[in-house]
Amino acid sequence: MLDLMKRQSVDLLIDQFWKNGYLTISRKFGTYLPEPKRMGGFDVDIVARYKKDYAIGITLNEEDLDNPELKNKIEFLATRQTKFSNKKVLLFVGIPNDLRKKMEFIISTLDENIRKNIKIQFLNHEPISNTKTKKKKTFFN
Repeated sequence: MLDLMKRQSVDLLIDQFWKNGYLTISRKFGTYLPEPKRMGGFDVDIVARYKKDYAIGITLNEEDLDNPELKNKIEFLATRQTKFSNKKVLLFVGIPNDLRKKMEFIISTLDENIRKNIKIQFLNHEPISNTKTKKKKTFFN
């Protein structure tokens, strides 16, 4: 069940990448795309690109927010740069909407330059069992 929620979180974060114009290069739980490599010993869920700009995406749940290593992980991933042009790589952090205050507190403890490179995306999870069983209204029976 936890794996299914993580997969749904990654899918919702990819939707946010697409809305911002990014093209997915690698992702976790993908069928056709490869899984992203670990960066500095940390797991990454998505790597994407928009023209010559790159972005990294991670999804977090309540257990992740209680992890004392989370601040180091966010700080490390938010300070990444491209290899040759040294452009900053934007970090997308996807979290459930009910964890907003906890995440904002963690981000507020970081340096100003690091905070500018982080984009928080609030993910709205729908119940998994009811997503495809809803009846549609029809005018004719």
